[in-house]
Amino acid sequence: MKGLLKSELKRRNVSYGQLVEKLAAIGVVDTEPNIRNKMSRGKFTAVFLIQCLEAIGATDLRL
Repeated sequence: MKGLLKSELKRRNVSYGQLVEKLAAIGVVDTEPNIRNKMSRGKFTAVFLIQCLEAIGATDLRL
């Protein structure tokens, strides 16, 4: 899951800071350091993955 989300962020040229802003726009409050930690550990829920994908406007995924 970690690789999937990181690759989608990179493909859309979205930084962690921008992700925080985009998540806030859909009502998900999180901090950049917290997101960095989640991504580096690779430990986050499927709900968080879906929220991130929605926030960045991902309608399809490259597997």
